[in-house]
Amino acid sequence: MKRKVNFLVLCLMGALIATPTWAEDHSNDALAKASQNPVAAMVSVPFQNNLNFNYGPQSSPQNNLFIQPVIPITLSKDWDLIARPIIPVVSQPAFAPGQDSQFGLGDTQLQLFLTPAKPAILPGHTAEFIWGAGVVTQVPTHTDNRLGSHLWGMGPNVVGLRIDGPWVYGALINNVWSLGGNDKTKYNNFLVQPFGNYNFGKTGTYLCSSPLITANWRTGDWVVPLGGGIGQITKVFGNQPVDIQLQAFYNVVHPDNLGPEWSMRFQVKLMFPK
Repeated sequence: MKRKVNFLVLCLMGALIATPTWAEDHSNDALAKASQNPVAAMVSVPFQNNLNFNYGPQSSPQNNLFIQPVIPITLSKDWDLIARPIIPVVSQPAFAPGQDSQFGLGDTQLQLFLTPAKPAILPGHTAEFIWGAGVVTQVPTHTDNRLGSHLWGMGPNVVGLRIDGPWVYGALINNVWSLGGNDKTKYNNFLVQPFGNYNFGKTGTYLCSSPLITANWRTGDWVVPLGGGIGQITKVFGNQPVDIQLQAFYNVVHPDNLGPEWSMRFQVKLMFPK
């Protein structure tokens, strides 16, 4: 399994790097809005690092690096399929005195969205409305039992957003149920990610907030972050567009004695538009 996952990641990265980029005359504003759209018809590779403070019974830091390539697939002139695998690399602290910390691969999720190829324009409005719907599948790719579940999972996955002048805002929602298992090993996890971005035009600078609100329906535990940050579109290696983003969150709701209380997110997204 590990060799298959590593091979898949290497092949995917090679395919993405070979994808051509946009010409220089595309504005930073257009690149920023495309980057903020989860179902944009643009290949991208985000590396999103989330550092959680005061996590677990020992109140230690936990680090999650999510590698989230976005691959658009044209089905017809009217419909696209957006594939987004999410590959977590986890640094898990010890939960008890004398217990070792763990570092390795967590469980991979594959999000699939069926989305119209062209955004809808509501009558009497100039704002674009974009949506996508599909399934999310969880694959047990973890390298240690503390970093994931041995059960596969599946559930619905939806996203909706508006692009209205300098604003890009919407939400992504999914729920994953385990397939099989018993009362001790089953899971039922909910996620909603509202997002709002205000873009400052051709500078490529923007304000952003995209907290990850999660719930474990089996235990009743919620994590509700509040915060935001700033992002910047820039170019490296000549004409390669990159989206750099920094956000900080305070968790106004979190499990008792588990945390985390605070988190910081740093993201670098490579963009490969046609």
